[in-house]
Amino acid sequence: MPNVLVIEDDVDVRDAIGRLLTATGHEVRLCATALDGLREVAARPPDIVVLDLGLPDLDGAAVLSRIRATSHVPIVVATAREAESEMIRLLRAGADDYVVKPYSAEQIEARIAAMLRRGRGGAPAGLTVGGLTLDPMARTASLDGTPLQLSRLEFDLLAYLMERAGKVVTRRQLLTDVWPTESRSMETVDVHVTWLRRKLGERAAQPRYLHTVRGVGIRLSAPEQPLNG
Repeated sequence: MPNVLVIEDDVDVRDAIGRLLTATGHEVRLCATALDGLREVAARPPDIVVLDLGLPDLDGAAVLSRIRATSHVPIVVATAREAESEMIRLLRAGADDYVVKPYSAEQIEARIAAMLRRGRGGAPAGLTVGGLTLDPMARTASLDGTPLQLSRLEFDLLAYLMERAGKVVTRRQLLTDVWPTESRSMETVDVHVTWLRRKLGERAAQPRYLHTVRGVGIRLSAPEQPLNG
């Protein structure tokens, strides 16, 4: 039974989400304040967090940062803040999904279900491309023997590209297959690709593994070996 922690100060919204998630087979814990939510995360780590930003005691962005400091639990930000700049800022801070109010409890449940399906989904074991290795069951990855510290979405993005090594993948494919739900723009894909590049020690102008095919998409492939002699 998936364990969902809902941190939301609006009692009507909180109760509606709680009722639907309970009815659809989730174990639900409800918190009205940031501090209560942080205590719950520490005491009994959930499988997923639904986080409002407009909390009475601490801004939700600060809560996100504190959770990310100790946990990779998937976090769905649910907020009235609809500015695209705010969405990008929070995705950069570690959010896995972002939904803008007004939304229905059914929409939140669908996003949670999609995210949990992705988490249970299996990439082939023992993916290796050049010096990159990835274990989808343990959710670990390394580059040239050095462990990579990846967010949940960075890991899923890398796994998806490694499964299709040598093939060009479009941004639309990435958004549809890697992200839990459709987003309002492709910029979130570009942002995560940029972060992944940095963690692989490369830049778009000097790629080693992630090669942009202009106007088409991105291809992951092993670095070419220099010719001897």
